Amino acid sequence: MNAFTSCNPATGEVAFTRGAWQGEALNLCIAALKRARPAWAALSCEARAARLLRVAEALEHERTALAALVTLEVGKRTSECLAEIDKSAQLIRYYAELAPRLLAPQNIPTQASASGVSFEALGLVLAIMPWNYPVWQVLRFAIPALMSGNACLVKPAPSVPLSTQKLLDIVRGSGLEVFDVAWISHDEVEDAIRAADAVAFTGSTGTGRLVAAAAGRHLKKSVLELGGSNPFIVLADADVDEAAFEAAHSRFRDAGQSCNAAKRMIVVPEIADAFAERFSRHARALVMGEPRDTATTLGPLARADLREALHAQVLDAVSHGAQLLCGGVMPSGAGFFYPATVLDSVNANCRVWHEEVFGPVASIIRARDEADAIRIANDTPYGLGASIFSADTARARALGADIEAGSVFINRYTSSDLRLPFGGVKSSGYGRELSEFGLYEFVNVKTWWQK
Repeated sequence: MNAFTSCNPATGEVAFTRGAWQGEALNLCIAALKRARPAWAALSCEARAARLLRVAEALEHERTALAALVTLEVGKRTSECLAEIDKSAQLIRYYAELAPRLLAPQNIPTQASASGVSFEALGLVLAIMPWNYPVWQVLRFAIPALMSGNACLVKPAPSVPLSTQKLLDIVRGSGLEVFDVAWISHDEVEDAIRAADAVAFTGSTGTGRLVAAAAGRHLKKSVLELGGSNPFIVLADADVDEAAFEAAHSRFRDAGQSCNAAKRMIVVPEIADAFAERFSRHARALVMGEPRDTATTLGPLARADLREALHAQVLDAVSHGAQLLCGGVMPSGAGFFYPATVLDSVNANCRVWHEEVFGPVASIIRARDEADAIRIANDTPYGLGASIFSADTARARALGADIEAGSVFINRYTSSDLRLPFGGVKSSGYGRELSEFGLYEFVNVKTWWQK
């Protein structure tokens, strides 16, 4: 792909197109970042934090204009876009407060007269970013990397050029010369990986494998945040009303286009019928429409091909015995809308059992008992997050220890918290973002020892 093109998901109309870089543009960009980085790394961590706080202030000042561009290009409801920007500003303030302490050299007693570790920037970090959270995903990687003294280069998704350019203007306008965007084609990505010192990728598992292979060829540190098919387990003693409400919010927010959303609702026999009825009631109540309209509670999918792929998964599930409780009909008219859809009695012959479902489609899977629920939860290539609902939280925590995932939430849907590490296992990737663990991903933890 040699162009970056915005298409309004609510209408299907092209809004903006810009071409990819030609010639030596990538090399010139990388050279400029590498020239600027030593001065940035030489600043104290407190000074870097002060510079980044300007970005937070600029984000808040421009939040309405930036949110409008995200809605235009991604199709997310305006309230969801504003929440994304607000969380990004909170992220900056979190690391501005935390990083100076965590990046300070640490003394570690040994037989030496003095020994310990220091935390030094790796250099230039390349980030290959997705379209669904064009502000949050970029800053989630960039802020800790910048705070550590790295320079950052972002290769954005092809469908969000306006949002990306606005974010670039905000960051560069705040005085950061160590952050830039690479408007490059897919053919140049490996060249960028070769020139960088580390790589961050957020996106599909298939593309993640390609990025990991390229990073491995050039021996570059990499962090991959990939797909998810999060189980949402409801046990017999759970508050079914609360569980149904939380599951619906998690599954259908952002039109279901989140890797960390609840996707497989795994229920035990005692509450299965009640949960299916109440969860479906929430799904039917959603109002599909223009994402700028405050009455809308379900926006469109981002692209036509994503909608077609989603509908094919639904048709496959029904053909293999799943029961369609609501939705599942391809809308007519403009835009890439798809109704909130609930599939009950999903079985292992259905593609949705094994594949990531990226859109407003939920699978209800009926387990035989608690042990079977855990088995089903782990019967997936993915391992990003999981939820367990139960009145017995000690029992839920014990069961959660057997789930193969990067996080387990008890009596709440999965989400990211600035203070906790975020990432997965299995085909959901490796490495962590956020918290102190994310801060240390793109540093050289250097040992020093003095006789």
